[in-house]
Amino acid sequence: MNKNITKYWKPFLLRGIIALLFGIIAFALPGITLQILIVMLGAFLIADGFVTLFSLFFGNLERDRHWFLLLLEGLAGIVIGVMTFVWPAITALFIILLVGVWAVATGILELAAAFSLRKLIENEWMLGLSGLVSILFGFVLFLYPRIGGVAVIWVIGAYALLFGALLVFLGLKLRNLESSV
Repeated sequence: MNKNITKYWKPFLLRGIIALLFGIIAFALPGITLQILIVMLGAFLIADGFVTLFSLFFGNLERDRHWFLLLLEGLAGIVIGVMTFVWPAITALFIILLVGVWAVATGILELAAAFSLRKLIENEWMLGLSGLVSILFGFVLFLYPRIGGVAVIWVIGAYALLFGALLVFLGLKLRNLESSV
């Protein structure tokens, strides 16, 4: 075992604990979690916009033929970031509907793949069924966006719980290995 990796058990453990806490909060308070994600998205878009403008203005405009596109990209990031703070409910609805569009599109592609693969593989019905589930999930998001938002946060929360548990396990494992080396 590489002794260098075992000394990093504390960051793995800490990251795991943070992920577990986030997962618990996502399940306990999904509305607040969605609001926090919207604030983080807005802050990211604004910061990214300013960094893009900063790099544009301190770059070499004479040689960069696409400077105007960078200017638009930076300004768009800032404007859309500010809009997420001004209209957080619309931002949440847009994110949920975007996930719904993605789910329906993915489901349609999975169904098409299942039909085209039915002569090549066995159990292609599982791919088709996953496509139907994706389409159904997308329609639920369209029909009941508030419930859909909670469902999206719960999926993120479930991921955070699983991810956190794995990192805690890894951190403890590395700690045990460090003490035995």
